[in-house]
Amino acid sequence: MIIGQLTNSAAARAHADVIDGIVGPTLRFDGPVGAHLTEAWAACDLLVSHLALGATTRLIAPLLADKKTDPGVVVVDEAGRFCVPLVGGHVGGANELARRIADALDATAVLTTATDALGIPGLDTLGWATTGALAAVTRALLDGEPVELVRERPWPLPALPLNVREPGVERVERRGTHVSVLPPLDAPVARILVSDRAAAPADLPTVVLQPPSLVLGIGSNRDAPAEAVLALAEQTLAEAELAAASVAAVTSVDAKADEPAIVALAERFGVPFVTYPADVLAAQEVPNPSDYPAKAVGTPSVAEASVLAHGAALIVEKRKNPDATCAIGRLAPRGKLSIVGLGPGADDLLTPRARAVLREASMVVGYRPYVAQIRGYLRPGTEISATGMGTEEARTGLAIEQARTGRNVALVAGGDPAIYAMASPALEQGTEGLDVEVVPGVTAELAASAVLGAALGHDHVTLSLSDLHTPWPVIEKRLQAAAEGDFVVALYNPRSRKRRMHLPRALEILGAHRPADTPVAVVQDASRPNENARVAPLAQFDPAWVDMHSIVLVGSSTTTMVPTGEGAFFMVTPRDYQWMPRSAPTGRIPPTGDPS
Repeated sequence: MIIGQLTNSAAARAHADVIDGIVGPTLRFDGPVGAHLTEAWAACDLLVSHLALGATTRLIAPLLADKKTDPGVVVVDEAGRFCVPLVGGHVGGANELARRIADALDATAVLTTATDALGIPGLDTLGWATTGALAAVTRALLDGEPVELVRERPWPLPALPLNVREPGVERVERRGTHVSVLPPLDAPVARILVSDRAAAPADLPTVVLQPPSLVLGIGSNRDAPAEAVLALAEQTLAEAELAAASVAAVTSVDAKADEPAIVALAERFGVPFVTYPADVLAAQEVPNPSDYPAKAVGTPSVAEASVLAHGAALIVEKRKNPDATCAIGRLAPRGKLSIVGLGPGADDLLTPRARAVLREASMVVGYRPYVAQIRGYLRPGTEISATGMGTEEARTGLAIEQARTGRNVALVAGGDPAIYAMASPALEQGTEGLDVEVVPGVTAELAASAVLGAALGHDHVTLSLSDLHTPWPVIEKRLQAAAEGDFVVALYNPRSRKRRMHLPRALEILGAHRPADTPVAVVQDASRPNENARVAPLAQFDPAWVDMHSIVLVGSSTTTMVPTGEGAFFMVTPRDYQWMPRSAPTGRIPPTGDPS
C-alpha cells in the first residue's frame, strides 16, 4: 500500500512525521494542494489530507470515479485531534488507517460508516472478495433482521451480531460457567454465504464471501503463450464452477520458476507463485502421471503434484491444452487461536496489535477479571467464556476445541502470555492444524521496573515463588544460582495467604550474596488505579508489605537509588556504559528511608 500525505503547514508536517513513524515512509506532497493532488491521486492507494474536511472534499470531488479504485482519504485536522475517513472507509482502507493514526496522535477516529459505528465488521473488510447483494445484506445486519450464515467449510470469521445464525450450529451465550443456547431465528431475510464456488442461490439477497482457498497447479511447455496458459486456467475454474477470486496461489516445478506465462498468470490473479523441487513432486501420489514431464523436468507430474506439495487436496484433476496442464486443489480451512497478552491492566498499555486481534475474535476465553478488562474492545456478538482461578486447563481446552471448529478464538492472559501465563499450556496441549498467533503484552516486571525507574537496567532473572507447578527445592536451587550470579531478581507470586514463608526464605538466600543495603522494591497493581510502590534496604524489607497483587524486585550489588524530580528517587541498575562519567550517583537507599 502506497500512502501519501498532503501537507501545507508546520503543524501538518509535524503530524505527518508521527504518521510516518507508524506506517513507514510516506510520499509527501507539500505546499499548495492543487498543484500536487492529481499526481498524488494517481500514485497512492491511501491519502492523508492535513487540510480542513470541507476543503479536502471540494478538491477531491472532481477526481472521484469508483470506490473500488479510488484511493481512500483520511482527513487530519490542524490540531491533530480528529481523524476522519472521508472516502474509501472500507474498500479503500481509510477506516483502519484512521484508527492507526488516531492511536499515534492520541486523537479521535471519527468513523461514520454504519458498521463501524455499531462495531459490526464490514463484510467487505475481511480481506476476502465479495460478490452479490452486499448493501442489502449489510442493511439487514444493521437493522437486526434475521440473517442466515452458510459456510460450506469452517472458514473462520470475526464476531457477527446475534441476528446472524448458522443452520444446525448452536449460538450460545456464556456467562462464567453458565451456557445458554439462543433460540432459532425466524425465517431469514438475507444470507451470508462463505464459499469458493462461483455460483450463489438467488432465493434470498445473498452476499458471497470468497476465501482464498484454491491452488492452481500449472505445468507448461517452455515459452508457452501466456494467453494459452491463462485460457486453460480460466476454463478449468469455470468448468468446476469455482471462483477465480478464491485462488490463493499458483504452483509448479522449480524448473518453471522463471516461465513467463506462469509468472504472468500468478500476477494476473494477484497471488504468490510457488515452485517445488522435482524430487518433491515425484514423491507425490497423483492420479494422472505422465512420461513427458518425467523426461522434461524430472517428475511424472507437475500440475497435480505441485497442488499436493502445497498442502491442498486435489479437487480437479489435470486438464490440458497443447501448451499447458492445470489442476486445482483446495486448502483445508484452519481455525485461528490467538493467545493475547493484555498487559498489566492500564488501558493505554494494551498494545494496538492486541486490540486489533480482540476486534477480530468471534470468541474470547479467559480468567474473569482479564475478560472484564477488555470487554469494551469486543464486537457485538462475540461469545465470551470467563471463568475463575484454577480453571486454566478447562480454559485452554475450550479455546483449542472451539478453534478446531473453524472459529477465530482469542485466549487472553494478563501481562505477556508467554510469561507465567497461557501460551505454554495451550501450545503443550496441542495446536496442530490451527493457525496460532501469540500476541505479546507488557509484563508485570516491565511495568514495575518503569514505576521504579530502571530497576531492570542490567542482567536480570525472573522467578516465581509459587510451588504449585515447581517443587520448592528446585525454586531454592534457582534462587541460589541467581544470587551467586548477582542478577537483579524479579519475584512473581511472591506471597499468598498460604505461602507466607517463601518470600522470607528467598530474601535470605539472595541476602547471603549481596550487601544489606541492596534496594528491594515491592510494586502493587502496577499501572492500575491503586498502584503503590515501596523500596527499602534488603535488611529492612518487610515481607508483610507484599500480597498477591505484588511483584518484588531485588536489586543486584550494583543497583542504586538515583535522585530525580523534587525530592524523589528512582531505583536504577547501571548498564555500565563506557561513556558514563565515573562520578555518576552511586548512593544506596537515601537517608530518608522509604523513597516511595
